[in-house]
Amino acid sequence: MTVLAPTRTERPRPAYRPYRAAVDRIERLSPHFTRVSFRCDDFTHFGTECLDQRIKLLFPLADGSFSDLGIDDEEALAAGDWYERWRALPEHRRNPFRTYTVRAIDTDGCRLDVDFVMHGDGGPAARWLLGAAPGDRIVVIGPDARSEHRGVGIDWRPGEARELLLVGDETAAPAIASILESLPGGCRARAFVEVPSADDELELRLPANASVSWLPRGEAATGTALLPAVRRWLAENPHVVAAASATASQQLDEVDVDRDILWETPEGTHPGFYAWIAGESAAVKTLRRLLVRDHGIDRSRVAFMGYWRLGRSEN
Repeated sequence: MTVLAPTRTERPRPAYRPYRAAVDRIERLSPHFTRVSFRCDDFTHFGTECLDQRIKLLFPLADGSFSDLGIDDEEALAAGDWYERWRALPEHRRNPFRTYTVRAIDTDGCRLDVDFVMHGDGGPAARWLLGAAPGDRIVVIGPDARSEHRGVGIDWRPGEARELLLVGDETAAPAIASILESLPGGCRARAFVEVPSADDELELRLPANASVSWLPRGEAATGTALLPAVRRWLAENPHVVAAASATASQQLDEVDVDRDILWETPEGTHPGFYAWIAGESAAVKTLRRLLVRDHGIDRSRVAFMGYWRLGRSEN
């Protein structure tokens, strides 16, 4: 009798992996925006979807070091267990990390651009950026283009929608910029971006079917400029609102943004209208109420994401 050797099951390549990178260039874009370009030879394998794809940046410990996350271990990379390794470390050996958006990736040039927003909060990212210089090391947790799941972390899913609304504060500006610059033809996009000051308006390479309004809030509270702008857009586009209305009553759960994460990202399955809203959680919650409860827009047409909460640090 012939005994067949057991077949080896190929493990799917993880969607994300750690990359050991170094600062290549730092560019001050405005009073509150700074672009940092990172280089890494392995960025040839970095996912190129961009849009609103989230990545994580791990910053050095106080002594400038990075704990071992298996970057040089092919088995560890194949297991995709960087986070489990990070969690298993003593707290004082855990490199702090924060979540950012891919602004641009050049796989041929092995360069990744990330836009930082300076809030002066004294957190690990702000401290690192203030002293950063070309050559400084960092670890990027980003998508692997060789993975069939490389689109993980992308919540821009408009489907066949052709009337698009994007709303966010300065933390959402990099994602909104990337989305707008990637728009296909045949759709129309309107964006509202609230920024700290009038000098924070950024230059974008917008297609003809997209427009953006930069809304400086000055000393006002976060989200103050967005609500009236969106309310006015809804009033000026009643045909869009009517076509996007829910056909049945819908429950809008009350979310405690001081305790829970506000994150609803449906898969766009409708033609017509789709909205993407991100930023400070309380402001996003107010906009959610405006669109869904006050104007009856179908929840399945709107993505709501609380990127951060005022007064609380986020990973």
